[in-house]
Amino acid sequence: MTFKFTSQFKKTFIILLLILVWVLGWQFGIYFKFKTKEIITPIAAKFKLINQDVGKPNEVDFSLFWEAWQVVENEFLDKSKIDYQKMVYGAINGMIKSLGDPHTSFFTPEKTKEFEEELLGRYEGVGMHIDIKKEKLKVISPLKNTPAERAELRPGDEILKINDTYTFDLTLDEAVSLIRGPKGTEVTLLISREGWAEPKEFKLIREGIQIPSLEWEIKEIDNSKIAYLKIYQFNQILPAEFKKAAIEILNTDTNKIILDLRSNPGGYLEVAQEIAGWFLEKGQTVVWQESKEEESKIEYKSEGPANFSQWKMVILINEGTASGAEILAGALRDNRNILLIGETSFGKGSVQEKVSLKNNSSLKITIAKWLTPKGHLIENSGLQPDIEVKLTEKDYEKDKDPQLEKAIEIIKNL
Repeated sequence: MTFKFTSQFKKTFIILLLILVWVLGWQFGIYFKFKTKEIITPIAAKFKLINQDVGKPNEVDFSLFWEAWQVVENEFLDKSKIDYQKMVYGAINGMIKSLGDPHTSFFTPEKTKEFEEELLGRYEGVGMHIDIKKEKLKVISPLKNTPAERAELRPGDEILKINDTYTFDLTLDEAVSLIRGPKGTEVTLLISREGWAEPKEFKLIREGIQIPSLEWEIKEIDNSKIAYLKIYQFNQILPAEFKKAAIEILNTDTNKIILDLRSNPGGYLEVAQEIAGWFLEKGQTVVWQESKEEESKIEYKSEGPANFSQWKMVILINEGTASGAEILAGALRDNRNILLIGETSFGKGSVQEKVSLKNNSSLKITIAKWLTPKGHLIENSGLQPDIEVKLTEKDYEKDKDPQLEKAIEIIKNL
């Protein structure tokens, strides 16, 4: 059996079909409009997004971020724990952490203040500098007269756990934040050291830490006078302290210096450059800074006054010699063939820039890497000593310093 459609029937069918399409379209329109509204309206209605287009990248879909935000806002059980500012900070911190660079960090306003206080030479904690090397959290240097030094922590110690938190996936600044705290409080560190059969726990009581800049003395050995100068850190107060010490040393009757950069974690590049100027002739290269574009290099030169440029010298380094201290040691060896004595330095040769953000927060971001005047890349490889002298467990136990003894032996004959 076959059906034959009349022209009137065809017209009626087409009209009904158009009505059905219009109704379904209207219903789907409501549905999609509703679903879109469900995702974005709470953000638009409840928050005033200030400067939302500033620095916005092209072709990046943020819908997943807002969708996750919406789910948290609607579904999270304890609404009292939702802090929108902390959520923003957490999102930024997660973005930075995804870069996989332990030296690039986001600081909240509180952490920015702590960071600036450390660079001024004071904070509350246990008194040691740490860094991440080959994905392991290491002690660079315990500071003089601090809980870390009194507990006999050493450069190269690996920190496995801070209180109940394992360190394998922490950023550097997360680890620093866990170790620091109000004076009088306790922190427990699980430490692994080369030569130990198993890790050991150290319980330290936090104190107010005042970071020294330098100390010096004249050592009289076999009728020979030698200036011994130890620099602890290249912080903001060092240039003034160094100038004062330099004038005093120049007024002694010696022309020999042992420069001790052991367990010096570095600091400001400009400060290292200024100190190098006392030992190098004006115009000599202190360090090369190489940015992400390999052809783009910036040369940092000595600006004088070069008062010690003709003095006989040796330099002490160890695994705790890092960053600005490596720059200074590398500059003096490359320009003046100054001998480095001790152990291979840490190998922190990347450049961080502090960028101020809104609400007194900030970013510490890696922007370049350092090379010595002769082009040696410091990052990861460090500086190899010209004369290797290691400290043993017995040396520590007997409070002996064979590295300094070797430095004295060498400089006496220069």
